[in-house]
Amino acid sequence: MSSSLQQLRQVFGVLNRDLKLVFLSNIVGAFGDGLYSYLLPVYIRDSLGANAVEIGLLYTVLTLSAALTPIPGGILADKYDRKKVMVLAWILWLPVPILFSVATHWTMLFPAMILYGCIISGPSTTAYVASSAKRDKINLTFTLISSSWWAGYIFSPTLGGYLATKIGMRTVFYIAFMFYLAATIIIAFIKSQKVTADKSFERKGGEASTNLGGIVVWTVFFALIMFFNVLVRPFIPTFLEDVYGFDKFLIGVLGSLTFAGSAFLGVFIGRVGDKFGNKVAVAICLALTATSLTFLQLTANFLFLLPIFFAIGTNYTPWPLMNATISSLSPENLRGRWVAISQTASMLAAFFAPYVGGNLYTMAPNYPFTVTVTGSTVLLGILLLVQKWK
Repeated sequence: MSSSLQQLRQVFGVLNRDLKLVFLSNIVGAFGDGLYSYLLPVYIRDSLGANAVEIGLLYTVLTLSAALTPIPGGILADKYDRKKVMVLAWILWLPVPILFSVATHWTMLFPAMILYGCIISGPSTTAYVASSAKRDKINLTFTLISSSWWAGYIFSPTLGGYLATKIGMRTVFYIAFMFYLAATIIIAFIKSQKVTADKSFERKGGEASTNLGGIVVWTVFFALIMFFNVLVRPFIPTFLEDVYGFDKFLIGVLGSLTFAGSAFLGVFIGRVGDKFGNKVAVAICLALTATSLTFLQLTANFLFLLPIFFAIGTNYTPWPLMNATISSLSPENLRGRWVAISQTASMLAAFFAPYVGGNLYTMAPNYPFTVTVTGSTVLLGILLLVQKWK
């Protein structure tokens, strides 16, 4: 027991005071978000009358918002106090659950989806974490901060599913709002962080331009991963309901396991990335995603699905790995913009993914899974076959 506690202290020892507040804010905000986010596609269909294609359209709007906001967010991150941008992002999220709660038809959700997809703080948060992290622990730091978000989801989808059956989804949305508000207050207590010139890049002269090749390669690769991952995500809950006949509570339990996998496996993969390189960490994510989504289609046994959904959590891990990779290749004074470019590329690649997934799901519920498994396997093959990787 003492050795486990010591290892836990060592892991969290990479976070300074401000990163611990970011960690806490993420957990609180994610807990509120998890009360409804995993069940949202089911709610939109069952309560607001949307079909699979229309659900895909709504998530396409969300992805477009996510694609358009990192660039202005990156400019703000490199020009102004990063803390203020991070607080602003939470303020923009505050109305989202309220808008979901008052909607009476799916066509009323476009404003909510636009705000929900807004990730204007993405570059600021990434730059803030990168500037605060230890150089030799950057993958662990990013996956740990990301795991705080997914840790907030571990129990909340189960609780959200239970509450939805007892008091209704609209009340769940109001509870989520209170958690959003608490997360906003917590993040307001971190220290300000403004951009400083990166002297190491200036002294090294041409190294910054050399790293540009690595940034471009990884940006394209992560964008492809994001396309395949986002294509299938909205349809995992509906697949469980339509094909396996699960109710909202059981869907919520499996959603909790997915986020538990994101939290715990993400930290493990981050440590692997710091020790063996990002290529190995990304390869593990692709392999686990392809394998778990394959097995998901082969059994409706709830007990068998428990470890499968734990492994599906790696579907979310490439995002912090991308942020860690691009941050490590970027100079401090341009970090926000390079991160914004990579995040925008990923979101643009994923822009049509939910809509494509919706059309595939309409043809057959298994089709989105087949496409994602195939795409992830091909990317894994490319990653393993290319000997020289930036």
